[in-house]
Amino acid sequence: MSGDLVTLAQEVSPYVTAAVGAYGGAVLARANEEAADATVGWGRALLQRIFGVTSEAEVPEAVAELAADPDNEDLQAVLRVQIKKLLTADPELAAQVRAMLEQADAATGRTVTTTVTASGKGAVAAGRDITGSVTTGDQSPITPA
Repeated sequence: MSGDLVTLAQEVSPYVTAAVGAYGGAVLARANEEAADATVGWGRALLQRIFGVTSEAEVPEAVAELAADPDNEDLQAVLRVQIKKLLTADPELAAQVRAMLEQADAATGRTVTTTVTASGKGAVAAGRDITGSVTTGDQSPITPA
């Protein structure tokens, strides 16, 4: 479950980072959704749901810091970690955010791209599911046809 929430927090990141970059600390209080593009609007909605705040006075520190420097990858990571903690602590919130993210992806036409890296002798990497056999090593029982 924890790995799934890490992935969920990573998938939320482009939306919330875009929203913070566009609106700064006012991201959670922004009222005019029509003026925002779809990604920023969804990012704001996701942030409001995750943090449960709607006023600029209640902006969490991680959001405020990222608002001051939206291209800072370290601050983006801090926000992802905070989101992951909140999602881990509240499975119902995680389910709601997952549903919102699916709606956001459908509304914006965004597709999630997963980068998978395998390293080392015999390493295997897969994006989501492996549905067949995986064999590694010099002594593989599978012979080429």
